[in-house]
Amino acid sequence: MTYPDLNTPPRILLGPGPSSVHPRVLRTMATPVTGYMDPTFLEIVQEVRALLQQAYRTENDLTLAVSGTGTSGMEALISNLVEPGDAVLVGANGFFGERLAEMARRHGGEVERLEASWGQVFDPAQVDAALQARPAKLVAMVHAETSTGALQPEVEAVAAACHRHGALLILDCVTSLGGLPVELDAWGVDGAYSATQKCLSAPPGLAPLSLNPRGVAAIEKRSSPPPVFYLDLMLLQKQWGEQPAYHHTAPISAIFALREALRMAMEEGLETRIERHRRNAEALWAGLESLGLELFIPPAHRLPTLTTVRVPKAVDDAAIRRRLLEEFNLEIAGGFGPLAGKIWRIGLMGHSSRRENVTLLLAALAELLPG
Repeated sequence: MTYPDLNTPPRILLGPGPSSVHPRVLRTMATPVTGYMDPTFLEIVQEVRALLQQAYRTENDLTLAVSGTGTSGMEALISNLVEPGDAVLVGANGFFGERLAEMARRHGGEVERLEASWGQVFDPAQVDAALQARPAKLVAMVHAETSTGALQPEVEAVAAACHRHGALLILDCVTSLGGLPVELDAWGVDGAYSATQKCLSAPPGLAPLSLNPRGVAAIEKRSSPPPVFYLDLMLLQKQWGEQPAYHHTAPISAIFALREALRMAMEEGLETRIERHRRNAEALWAGLESLGLELFIPPAHRLPTLTTVRVPKAVDDAAIRRRLLEEFNLEIAGGFGPLAGKIWRIGLMGHSSRRENVTLLLAALAELLPG
């Protein structure tokens, strides 16, 4: 059997991820591969560390990119910080909050769930009250919940509540880093993880992660080493250090791509980039409402990077998405869990967050929707 050359359709990726990759990043991936201990590559690794510190607005020394998609960043923090019997409080208000809870449970944590309906957010007072009732070693929350389109507000106040009760706060920034304000040091967040394929618009495959000295101290106090060798952050920190020690073969081309994506973000300026995401999202929201569609999340808690809109009654969710793909090369996503068949998820992240994409999607929906 013979196989033809790849000839993938030129999709415009407006789903929850991946986003469209900028041509500059694609060209960078064609850079010849070096060895993972080549002096030139080691310099690039240090540049990526510095760029990630800028993106996260942090001086954390333990800032690196885990080999794997965003879930690897989630598991890296959970597996390093949670020991069997540790009390863990998880904000469960969407699919990825549920995943955090399940992951902490699998690593032996005694998980307490802070419950909210999918699409709701948490008040810092709820976190404070939960920790008053049951102290925890770790609190885990999602900053930008990809399954619902909800943005967790008042992160600084949440972190303060955690620290009053002696708990660490880790934050899922998968759909916010590079598209929304993320201020780890100013907010007092102890650890965070993200993914390259969302607002940074690099290909999937790396999970940018940062952990502050309080988090590092918690790992150092463990009674036994973290159970997942591949995600042992103390070993990974050495591999990403200025005098690196081998841990595993680095995904060299993916790191090249991440460097270029971060370089582009800094060239644009984080504030300018955040404003672009907000401006294009507001144009999308206005256009969707002009078509008679109802947005799922109230404006105060709505993600500029990922919009959720209710599927109108008598409209076939999957059929509209299929026609967008087949007739317009536009990808959007449906909901899942309790929102399956009820919402569409529209991502305007990174290189995909462009006014022409908003205009094209709105025109396509106007043509396809009844009436």
